[in-house]
Amino acid sequence: MFDKILIANRGEIACRVIKTAKKMGLTTVAVYSDADAEALHVQMADEAIHIGPPPANQSYIVLDKVMEAIKQSGAQAVHPGYGFLSENSKFAEALEAAGVAFVGPPKGAIEKMGDKITSKKIAKEAGVSTVPGYMGLIEDAEEAVKISNEIGYPVMLKSTAGGGGIGMSRCYGPDDLGKSFESVQRLSQNNFSNSGVFLEKFVEHARHVEVQLFGDGGGQVLALGERDCSAQRRNQKVIEEAPAPGLSDDVRSRMHATARQLGESIGYRSAGTVEFIYDPDTTEFYFLEVNTRLQVEHGVTEQVYGVDLVRWMVELGAGILPDLSELGSNLVPSGHAIQARIYAEAPHKDFRPGAGLLTNVAWPEEDGLRIDTWIQPGTEVSPLYDPMLAKVIVHEADRESARQRLMQALDDSQLYGIETNLEYCLVYPT
Repeated sequence: MFDKILIANRGEIACRVIKTAKKMGLTTVAVYSDADAEALHVQMADEAIHIGPPPANQSYIVLDKVMEAIKQSGAQAVHPGYGFLSENSKFAEALEAAGVAFVGPPKGAIEKMGDKITSKKIAKEAGVSTVPGYMGLIEDAEEAVKISNEIGYPVMLKSTAGGGGIGMSRCYGPDDLGKSFESVQRLSQNNFSNSGVFLEKFVEHARHVEVQLFGDGGGQVLALGERDCSAQRRNQKVIEEAPAPGLSDDVRSRMHATARQLGESIGYRSAGTVEFIYDPDTTEFYFLEVNTRLQVEHGVTEQVYGVDLVRWMVELGAGILPDLSELGSNLVPSGHAIQARIYAEAPHKDFRPGAGLLTNVAWPEEDGLRIDTWIQPGTEVSPLYDPMLAKVIVHEADRESARQRLMQALDDSQLYGIETNLEYCLVYPT
């Protein structure tokens, strides 16, 4: 086992990884921009290294700056979190060349499955049903209109390197495409250093269901149940739960088997998620994409299965994870978990992103309640990054108990100083 790990990220996920790393007795190294000099992840880490100005494209996603921080720290391993460089194959390649362990999938898996177009082609070749669309990069809005006229509206414009709902736009006609194309390209370039855009048919009234995978890189892949992530706002997930409610045992089993088969076909290694579009009217599901990283919503799976996926990732990165077939035989899901993402945004102002000083932050402290966050009283929330402030996660014996517990936990939470969606989440339906 290595003894020093650098977390190439910020915010909630950096704090999350640092907590597990410390439990494992590892020395932790944070990186930070000017805007995050006083951030909680910097305070929690044993060491912290400055990597540039506030904009992510001048700090957190600049490969050379992150690699220099790794060299300066002497870290033997890197956890990328989610977003930023987490699905950047050049980053994984650079770490391998430097002799630093990448706590994630290998370069080849990121290239094959991290790219949305390539992963769809692989899935189709494996006999997995995919959402109808154009499996190639689109050069301009004119080409997008031509393709969409053939597929039929509505369509979804997407960044081929995207994630977290960034670089996505639903379009109901040529005018929408014309207005959205350059915006999607720009968002993709600024957030992922890749301006590639593709599109697919938008399936109305569908549910978004995903399967958590964990592979050892040698052919063994576990499917740790599924999550429902259908409660979204502007293509950004807000409420997630595990297991997904209302699925038949047959659908659940087929979905797990399909995801596992896809992972095994490329010898997937580390944590990953296979996302599906599920049509409740036909009970059919379609492959959407693979996220070759830890998901924001991994916590609900951890609560239901009683595992620590970050720990698994670190142990696998060090080559010490036990045999997955044996590990999987002892995993039994229990109860129901629901997560609410708390954002700095104003629901009554068309969800306009918020920023500013948090004057008070108070979460309830109870058994069965988990708060993953990066904020505290006095935190300055920057408008330059993802607006997520915290994840409130509850775990109970059944779904209704978990829903009621979540409502109570949100009602007992206090966030003052800036506008948030805390009260908005209280209207989560049954």
